[in-house]
Amino acid sequence: MSCRPCLSTRRLGALLALSVAAALPLAGHAALPAAVGGQLLPSLAPMLEKVTPAVVNISTKTRVRVRDPFFDDPMFRQFFGLPGTSRERVEQSLGSGVIVDAAKGYVLTNNHVVGGADDIAVTLQDGRSFKAKLVGTDPDTDVAVVQIPAERLQALPVADSAALRVGDFVVAVGDPFGLGQTVTSGIVSALGRSGLGGSGYQNFIQTDASINPGNSGGALVNLRGELVGINTMIFSPSGGNVGIGFAIPSALAREVMGQLVAHGKVSRGSLGVQAQDITPRIAQILGLASTSGAVVTRVTAGSPADVADLRTGDVVTAVNGRPVRGAQDLRNAEGLLPVGSAVKLTVQREGKTREVGATLAPEKLATLEGARLDPRLAGVGFSDLAQSQRDQGLYGVTVSSVQPGSRAARAGLRAGDLVVAVGNQRLASLRTLQGLAGVNPRQLVLVVAGDNDLRYVVIE
Repeated sequence: MSCRPCLSTRRLGALLALSVAAALPLAGHAALPAAVGGQLLPSLAPMLEKVTPAVVNISTKTRVRVRDPFFDDPMFRQFFGLPGTSRERVEQSLGSGVIVDAAKGYVLTNNHVVGGADDIAVTLQDGRSFKAKLVGTDPDTDVAVVQIPAERLQALPVADSAALRVGDFVVAVGDPFGLGQTVTSGIVSALGRSGLGGSGYQNFIQTDASINPGNSGGALVNLRGELVGINTMIFSPSGGNVGIGFAIPSALAREVMGQLVAHGKVSRGSLGVQAQDITPRIAQILGLASTSGAVVTRVTAGSPADVADLRTGDVVTAVNGRPVRGAQDLRNAEGLLPVGSAVKLTVQREGKTREVGATLAPEKLATLEGARLDPRLAGVGFSDLAQSQRDQGLYGVTVSSVQPGSRAARAGLRAGDLVVAVGNQRLASLRTLQGLAGVNPRQLVLVVAGDNDLRYVVIE
């Protein structure tokens, strides 16, 4: 079971009591001496004195409209003389972040910590607190950037996570359970982890350094005090730490951050192929010696893959020299590279191995203006899902933009939302949406999928 360790205040009280009890020191427990036989004992304290000022607490508030089948009905409200304003509840959550640019106030964190929040507050180690501006988010990698108008900041230097090796010592710094800044240590347990669910592109660092609720967005550093990862996820049957945590590599986070700062969003390249894992049956049909690789099931006409002469039935075994074990590896390889990147594919076809080159191009998605569907959707832009989202089993349409002050904005629709139904009619694509919008003259009910649940957006 994977979970993202950001912390809702609904559970904070109980978790706080448990955590404080567990953290009490044993009576009579003596501290180790600073030196033995004239030799100083090893300590992480000097390194952490430089690291901890760059790790921040992030708290968010999100206003969620409360849907009620009676109170949402305008005729019901008019009959009983009820106010026309919608009812809301405020959800609060806690997470962490890392200052990576002191001059400009940029803070790296997770998309699931700040995505969709109405208010974001960043609290520094010295107690100063600032309202943060959301620079951009990327749900596909779970990376986000916020900016604070602060002076005298201390940033973490970013290391190349590609240099990490299994067994390297690492330290996790964050704000678990809202207790305050906490440091835990461990090693790199594995590299290149994927297939964990959640974000679309995965290349996680696995570590046994304790990561708990509230650690999301915090720093994973090496013993030189350099950022090597952004803590994001734990694997746990209970929701607490069991020694299996995951962090986004710093190289990936830095690349995503560059695009978010420059453009507010991430533009990814695409090969224009669909692929699937190789089963023993497929390996037998294709005459393959193993099930390693990704078999191409569809090539989009005019795409980079088409230009490179990839065909249905081809098996991609490596991208830029890195082995492809399955379809997820192929999706990661193309999704983690920017538009315009040149890639070298190792392909097996009819028992022969060859190498082909391709240049990643932007994925072309169908788009539609909401005003063309229904006047109540004026100011809303919709787009079909990217192939990477469909590969995860998602369906529906993406809200690409929402004009501030529009009916949809006032109802709580946000850019980045995934609309999976209109009323009780499931959406498969924009074509389905075109047939469903405008059906109800009184209310337009959009069903929006969140991380763990559904919410309803009622537009009148």
